[in-house]
Amino acid sequence: MTAGFVLKPKDTIKLKETFLKIKKVFESRNIEVLIDSVSAKAIGLLGVEFNDMCEAADFLVALGGDGTLISLARRSYKFNKPILGINAGNLGFLTDINPDNIEEFIDKFLNGEYRIDERMVIEVEYKDKKLYAFNDIVISKEVISSMIHIRVDTNESYLNTYYGDGLIVSTPTGSTAYNLSAGGPVVYPLTEGFVLTPICPHSLTQRPLILPSNFVLEIEVKENFAKLVIDGQEIYNLDEKIKVKKALNPAKLIHRVERNYFDVLRKKLHWGDGK
Repeated sequence: MTAGFVLKPKDTIKLKETFLKIKKVFESRNIEVLIDSVSAKAIGLLGVEFNDMCEAADFLVALGGDGTLISLARRSYKFNKPILGINAGNLGFLTDINPDNIEEFIDKFLNGEYRIDERMVIEVEYKDKKLYAFNDIVISKEVISSMIHIRVDTNESYLNTYYGDGLIVSTPTGSTAYNLSAGGPVVYPLTEGFVLTPICPHSLTQRPLILPSNFVLEIEVKENFAKLVIDGQEIYNLDEKIKVKKALNPAKLIHRVERNYFDVLRKKLHWGDGK
């Protein structure tokens, strides 16, 4: 069995000791460890090119936080490999394995005591390219002093024209990210659907909307100074219509059997404090 590692970019050097400890645990269980060349170079090791690593690995490992896992899920999408998130910071919505209990988890993992959650992914067609988003896509204005018109059509009919600072199209997984900050709903991550949340709309009647995952959305911005942001990590100038739909394959996340999404929500959002 082979595992392919990616380390959090901003803290790669700090994570060297943690990575080497985890590597030792994996190898003691006969799991070969590969590390992508960018992460490896930062900590003075030999690595493997990202695509080659994804091709060779049976599963991928994001060592860092939710952002590291989100980036890995998007970049490795075409390889359709399950991803294990090891949390190297604060408790995340996605990374629930702690380096201190990695031995216990890996022993259970090798005995088949784990689960794989399948999360919906967004596919965006833009300028003959296919882009993938694990959390969300954001259509945003570039000029602070101006608002933008965003027309949304579905495969059934014209839906709406949003006028304001922008629009978030989120997956259920991404509902607890920018969508939540913008006033959108929390959606159980294993459901499927698009969450459309306007950003600072000019009209207060423009409210968040949840659409079925089998809808195909066409989104067009009237102005020529808009940006398309993928998972908060990739930015494109938006000067053409985009098509948004559910991607063919889901992202597959490896979790502890005991993991409970509502426990995470209560801890992260401080639900039930004082009860």
